Amino acid sequence: MTIPRPTALALGLTLAIGVTAPACTPPDDAGEESEEALVERARGIHDRVITLDTHIDISTANFTAERNYTSDLPTQVTLPKMEAGGLDVGWFVVYTSQGLLNDEGYATAYENAVDKFDAIHRMVNEYAPDRIGLALTSDDVRRIAGEGKLVAMIGVENAYPLGTDISRVEEFYNRGARYMSLAHTGPSQLADAHSGENDGNFLHGGLSEMGREAIAEMNRFGIMIDISHPSKPSILQTLEITRAPVMASHSSARGLSDVSRNLDDEQLHAVAANGGVVQTVALRSFVNTTRNAAHREAMDAIEAEVAAEMGVEILGRGGMFALPPDERDAYQAQMAQVRATAAERAAEMDLPPDVSVADFVDQIDYMVNLIGLEHVGISSDFDGGGGVAGWDDASETFNVTLELVRRGYTEEEIGLLWSGNLLRVLDEVQAMAAMIQAEEG
Repeated sequence: MTIPRPTALALGLTLAIGVTAPACTPPDDAGEESEEALVERARGIHDRVITLDTHIDISTANFTAERNYTSDLPTQVTLPKMEAGGLDVGWFVVYTSQGLLNDEGYATAYENAVDKFDAIHRMVNEYAPDRIGLALTSDDVRRIAGEGKLVAMIGVENAYPLGTDISRVEEFYNRGARYMSLAHTGPSQLADAHSGENDGNFLHGGLSEMGREAIAEMNRFGIMIDISHPSKPSILQTLEITRAPVMASHSSARGLSDVSRNLDDEQLHAVAANGGVVQTVALRSFVNTTRNAAHREAMDAIEAEVAAEMGVEILGRGGMFALPPDERDAYQAQMAQVRATAAERAAEMDLPPDVSVADFVDQIDYMVNLIGLEHVGISSDFDGGGGVAGWDDASETFNVTLELVRRGYTEEEIGLLWSGNLLRVLDEVQAMAAMIQAEEG
């Protein structure tokens, strides 16, 4: 594989975001680096660059005084897990599922969004201000990380909570949102969704008129436009009218894994032409659909057998989240035992391989070679279905850097992939907002 070297622009951006020059360099061809030395070099790189994950889902049940991320909850992300894995920046997501396009639906969606905004603010202001701070700009990211603290940022997954009130774009900006998608699964009042490709449910032929207004407002206030969930026509229309670069907060390449949520080569090239960034997502079925299906089928059978022996009813993701927090904890503890026992049995069997960090970095390689390293980033979708073997929670974040080092990426390139490219887009979006506001006087 040929890894493109960063362009002069990308190298300049590396300096701008504070990624340092390598403290050590890979060995030359005259000698072969030992595994121990490679791991040590990767750890040094991991410690020096700013690692940033653009998509972490939350439940507000985990943001109370009695139960919050200062404890090691049975979630993929907590503050202890971030600290253990060296994950510096987490974008916590204000997610709202798509409901009916009426006043009642909009009111419920808005209430949900405000609840999640408030929860994130409680974490940084009340529960752990000494361990994590809220960033609104790339300068904030560097400052807070420089203080030795974790960094929280806020994204909005589905702009459905805007209802019919376009002024809520400014409100969400003031609440800390720095990216927002116009749809999730099913069409919103703003845009058609990727899911229409499978169910034929399209309302707008891409963007609605309000969706176009929302894009203009996001440009005006400095909110990155997230294209991870809208339909392909919605995305291409967005790219035609936006005055600022876009981002995909958690999408992989459809050329490697053919699911509607991934971006095809045409979309990837369009994002690059726009100057945007695609945050490669470590969600098994999006990384390698075929491998995931084969492995999951085998593991489901083993887990069902073990659960029956233990007297545990497998509820599925929806059933689990319907439980009260205490019952959910107990269920998750039971399922952890089921999965551990199933994993032991699976280790003695010849099963199809699981989707791994190496498969995830294959996705990164694909996009780097197709559209250039400066347009590629990293995301997990933790606590929203994400994770691969080797990066299944925030405590394993180092393994991504290690695999990138194995592939020959330099420290500067790894810094760009982990945070530099995304923060560059945020800077450009905010610079465009300042220009638009100046134009308006």
